[in-house]
Amino acid sequence: MDISVVIVSYNVRYYLEQCLNSVLASRGGLEMEVFVVDNNSTDGSVAYLSERFPQVHFIANPDNRGFSRANNQAIRQAQGRYVLLLNPDTIVTEHTLTDCIQYLDQHPEVGATGAAMYGNNGRFAWESRRGVPTPWTAFCKMTGLTSLFPHSRRFGRYYMRYLNREEANYIEVISGAFFMVRREALDQVGLLDETFFMYGEDIDLSYRLLQGGWRNAYVPTPILHYKGESTQKSSYRYVHVFYEAMLIFFDKHFRRRYRVVSEIIRLAVYLRAFIDMIKQTLQKALDMLPQRQPVPEVCLCLGAEDSLRQMQDVCQRNGLIFSTDPHACHQYTIFDTTQYTYAEILDRLIAMATDDTKTNLGTYNPSTGIMILPYDVYKMED
Repeated sequence: MDISVVIVSYNVRYYLEQCLNSVLASRGGLEMEVFVVDNNSTDGSVAYLSERFPQVHFIANPDNRGFSRANNQAIRQAQGRYVLLLNPDTIVTEHTLTDCIQYLDQHPEVGATGAAMYGNNGRFAWESRRGVPTPWTAFCKMTGLTSLFPHSRRFGRYYMRYLNREEANYIEVISGAFFMVRREALDQVGLLDETFFMYGEDIDLSYRLLQGGWRNAYVPTPILHYKGESTQKSSYRYVHVFYEAMLIFFDKHFRRRYRVVSEIIRLAVYLRAFIDMIKQTLQKALDMLPQRQPVPEVCLCLGAEDSLRQMQDVCQRNGLIFSTDPHACHQYTIFDTTQYTYAEILDRLIAMATDDTKTNLGTYNPSTGIMILPYDVYKMED
């Protein structure tokens, strides 16, 4: 078995459906198995998807067991020589998995690799390459030094922007949104630390791989990450869970070494969490103020003639403006997934992001009648 793909899901059935379609399209000549671990979704994910993907192994948990524990459930059953931890709100291209596997095959010193993540606006996500958040690196991030000197190896290590994003490079931390790890390395350093409920487990595993003598790498093969559909990042709970995970990581790996300043570091983390909470409170208050009547959003639709007629109907039913004019101002570019490969979709989206055009990705699957936008899903029929 070449690769075992593990996806943990919670209430994102349509994004997960799209993710699974892209994963299966990337199979090529690979011997692959796919696991979906559902953390007690209430949107009918398992019933809806298990019927459509009989080749996928579904594990339905009776409660939300968190990201680490759910991944470990599938990893223990996985037979692949490589294991890919993948977020459900991602799209991989037809060559993504092959690119990473070929790199790992050619670099036996590398225990795990990540990919070049792009957001739904086609822009590169700097989280694709990160440094270990040592107290110094975390200090630079929290004080803004990383933003002031993004290309500095001393101050900008958090995002490693001094590395060429078009080239494969050794990095330190791989994002849990796309984390391909060698099974041999996992067997050596252990599975995900289940102390982390959500967030931080990817940093911890990356760091343990480095401690175990492995290298971590970045491969510039593109994937799309909606970055938000699998987790609600505007909630107070997100702030609490995220910063708690950072403290768990610090206590586990650095507290003894930095005993003298450990309480100062903990205080700084709590202060940053408090500031983020205040920002969210203010934003929620602003959101409650009377808003102007929203302007209908324009969707540039690209696809086969029959699909375009369906997309026009979906747009009309949901108050969106349908367009096929690429020169018109539009907020979304919606691709027919039966007319374009996932690689073509990402390539075109990335190319659009290089000019002044501000557009976001949309996809339409004519076989299901489902249109997926970054934060909304529209259907041909209710």
